[in-house]
Amino acid sequence: MIAVTTRRDVIKYAALGLVGLGAGVARAGAPLPIKSDFPLADLEHRTFQWFWDNGNPANGLIPDRAPSKSFCSIASVGFGLTAYTIAATRGWITRAQARDRTLTTLRFFANAKQGKNASGVTGYKGFFYHFIDMATGQRFQTTELSSIDTVLLLAGVLNAGQYYDHADPAEAEIRRLATKINNAVDWKWMLDRGPFISMGWTPENGFIPSQWDRYNECTLLYLLALGSPTHPVPPAIWTRWTATWNITWGDHWGERHIAFPPLFGHQYSHVWVDFRGIRDPWLRAHDLDLFENSRRAVRAQRNYAIANPGGWAGYGPDVWGLSACDGPGDFNVKLGGRTRNFFSYSARGPGDRDDGTLAPTAVAASIAFEPALVLSALEEMSERYGAGIVTKYGYVDSYNPSLASLAPNTKLSNGRLIHGFGWVDTDYLGIDQGPIVAMIANHRDEAVWKAMRGCRPLIDGLKRAGFTGGWLDNA
Repeated sequence: MIAVTTRRDVIKYAALGLVGLGAGVARAGAPLPIKSDFPLADLEHRTFQWFWDNGNPANGLIPDRAPSKSFCSIASVGFGLTAYTIAATRGWITRAQARDRTLTTLRFFANAKQGKNASGVTGYKGFFYHFIDMATGQRFQTTELSSIDTVLLLAGVLNAGQYYDHADPAEAEIRRLATKINNAVDWKWMLDRGPFISMGWTPENGFIPSQWDRYNECTLLYLLALGSPTHPVPPAIWTRWTATWNITWGDHWGERHIAFPPLFGHQYSHVWVDFRGIRDPWLRAHDLDLFENSRRAVRAQRNYAIANPGGWAGYGPDVWGLSACDGPGDFNVKLGGRTRNFFSYSARGPGDRDDGTLAPTAVAASIAFEPALVLSALEEMSERYGAGIVTKYGYVDSYNPSLASLAPNTKLSNGRLIHGFGWVDTDYLGIDQGPIVAMIANHRDEAVWKAMRGCRPLIDGLKRAGFTGGWLDNA
C-alpha cells in the first residue's frame, strides 16, 4: 500500500483532489497515520459517488456518461447495481438506501415493455437495448438489442440478488426480481444459427452478422448463457469458443497469454467472477487460469509502455493503460516532425489504434491482478498530472499528454486542451467507472467475488463449461 506519512503528502494529495471523502487521511493538527490505503479507499468512494449522483432515482437508470447529457447505458446500470452493494458495505450509504435504489431499478427492468416494435419498448426476448432513454427507458434511436450489455446488466442484477439476503419483504423482492429478469433472457434465440452467440439484433435488420467468436470481454456472456435455468445454450459451444483462444495465444510483449489488446477485455468478467485457481479443459492443458492470463496482459501493457514504440509522451513503467475510452477526436496533425493519427471514442491497445490516449480505468481496474504495479502507477499519475485528471468523481475517463502543443483552435470531439499538459477528457463513463470501484473492492476484501460465489446460474455455467478447482469445488 502507498504510505501517506508526512504533512507534505497530505497537502499534496489534498491539492490533487484525492482526499476529502472519508479516506482516513489526517486533518491538519491531527496525528498522521503511519500507513494509509490511499488512494484506494478514497478513489473507490469517489468512483461509486458518480453512480449515485447521476442515476435517476425514479427508475434506477444510469447514464452512459456524465456530466455531458446522455442516454442510459444498460451496462452502466449493471455496474451501478454492484457499486451500490460495495457502498452499503463500506457505509457510504445505508443498506436501506442501496436496497431501495436497487429495488426501483429491478422493478423497472422486470416490468419494462418488451416486443418486436422498433420503438416504444425497452427490449425483446429478455434482452435489452444497449442505450435507452433516461426518463422513459425506451429504446434510444436505432441502437441494437445488445447481448453483451444485457450480460453486464444481468451481472449487476444477479449480484444484487446475492447481496440482499435479508428476510424483509424488500430484499426478498430483489431476489425474486433478479431471478425473473435472468430467467427471461432467451439465449437459444440469440444463438440464432450459430456457431457462436450473436452480438445483437435490431427490428430493422435482424441479427447482427458479428458474433462472439474470439477471446475478449464475452467470457461472462457464455457462462451465463450456459448456466441459464430456462434457455441454456449447449455446453459444446464453450469448447467451440475456447478453441478460438489459440488464435491469439502466444508471447505478447514479454508475456505468454491469450491476447486481447484493450484491457477492458481482461477486466469486465473478472468484476463478478473469481477465476483464481479454477480451470476448464483448455486452461488445464495450458497450465493457466484466466486470472493469471489477465495478470500477464497487464504486465504486457506495461512492457509495451516502457518500450513505447510509438514515441508517445509520458509512457513508461508507471504511466501506461490502454483500453476502450474517449479520445480527443478523429484528426491528423503533425507533431515533432511526424504525422499523427488521433481518434475519438475507440478501443485502444498495444499496436492497436494507440494514439497516446491513456485510460485510468485500464490501470485502476487492474489492481487485483498486479497491485504493486498498479499502486505505483496510480501514485505517479496523480502526482504527475494532478488536478488535470482527478476531480470530484476520481479519474476522468482519459487523457493524452502528447497533445501538449496542439493548436488551441483544433476541433475536438470532447474534452479540453490544457496548455503545456495535453488533452483531458471532461466526462466519466459508467462502463469505465464501474470496473474501478468493483476491482478495488475485490482487491481490498473480495467483496463482489464472495457474493457471486453463491450465484447458481454462474456456478452452473462454470461447471457446464468444464471448470473445476478452487472455490468452485465446494460450490
